[in-house]
Amino acid sequence: MITTEVITKKAEVSTEAEDVIEGITHSHEVVSAEAEIKSVWRKVFNKYAVAVTILAITSLLLYLFLTAEELANLQVFLHKDNYLFYWMLLAGFLAEIVAGSMGMGYGVMCTTVLLILNVPPPIISASIHSAESFTSAAGSISHWQLGNVNKKLVKSLAIPAVIGAVIGAVLLTFVGEHYAKITKPFIALYTMYLGFRILQNAFKDKTKAIEKKHTNITGLGLVGGFIDSFGGGGWGPLVTGTFIKNGHTPRYVIGSSTVAKFILTVASAITFIFTVGIHHWNIVAGLLIGGIVTAPFSAMLTSKLPVKKMFVVVGVVVIIMSLITIVRAIL
Repeated sequence: MITTEVITKKAEVSTEAEDVIEGITHSHEVVSAEAEIKSVWRKVFNKYAVAVTILAITSLLLYLFLTAEELANLQVFLHKDNYLFYWMLLAGFLAEIVAGSMGMGYGVMCTTVLLILNVPPPIISASIHSAESFTSAAGSISHWQLGNVNKKLVKSLAIPAVIGAVIGAVLLTFVGEHYAKITKPFIALYTMYLGFRILQNAFKDKTKAIEKKHTNITGLGLVGGFIDSFGGGGWGPLVTGTFIKNGHTPRYVIGSSTVAKFILTVASAITFIFTVGIHHWNIVAGLLIGGIVTAPFSAMLTSKLPVKKMFVVVGVVVIIMSLITIVRAIL
C-alpha cells in the first residue's frame, strides 16, 4: 500500500515536472520568437530612421544652397492650389497611421480627401499610386523580412492585379476626362461602400470559428487591381478582407497582399504617367513625405491604438465625406 502510494506520488510529481518543463520550453520558444520579431522590427526601424534623417539633411542642404529666387519659387509651389501640399502632408500622415494599424485604408482615405478638394479623378488615382509606390515598397520590405510572404500567392495575385490595374488606369483616364461629372459621384459611391466595409470589420465576431472557403485568386486579383486603379484605392478592404473572411491565415494574407499591392501600384503609376502625366507634384510630394515620416511609427502604434474604435471612426469619416462629395456633385 505504502509502496503503491509512493510510486503514484512519484508519477504525479514526474508528470508535473514534465508539464513545467514543457511550459518552460514553450515559454522560451515564445520569448525567442518575440525577440526575433523585435530584432527584425528594430532593423526595419533603423532603416526608416536613416531614410528620414537623409530626407531631413537633404531638405536642410537644399534650403541652405538655394538662392532667394529659388526659395521663393519653392514657396509658391508649396502654397499653390490653396495650400494643397500641406493638406496632402496631413492626409498622407493620417492615412499611413490608419493603413499601418488596420492593414487597409490608405487609398480610400486619400481619395475621399482629394474628392472633397475637387481634384479630377484621374489626377487623384495617378497621384495616390505614384506616392503609394514608395510607401507600399516600405511595407513590402517589412513583411518580407518578417517572413509573412507566400511567394506563390503573390505571383497568383500580382499578375491578374497588374492587368486589372492597367485597364482601370486607361479607362479612368478616358472617362475622367470626358465624363468627369459622372465619374466623381460614382467613385464617391464606391468609397462610401468601402467605408461600410471598414465599418463592418469593426463589428465582426472574431471569436466565431471561420470555415475555410475556396477563393478565386485570379478573379479577385483582376477585380481588385481594376477597382484600386480606377477608384484610387480599395485593394485592402476587398482582397485582404475577402481572404481573411474565407478563413485564410491573416499573417500570410496581409504580407502577400501587401507585396502584390506594391507591384500593381507601380504598374498603375507607370500607366498614369504615360496617359495623363504627373501634373500635381504637390499632391505626390505631400502624400509621400507624410507617409514616409509616419511609416516607422505606424507599426509600433498598432499594438497601442484601439483598432476597433479606429475602424468605426475611419468608416464613419469615409462615409460622411463620400456623402458630401455626392451631394456637391448632384447640386
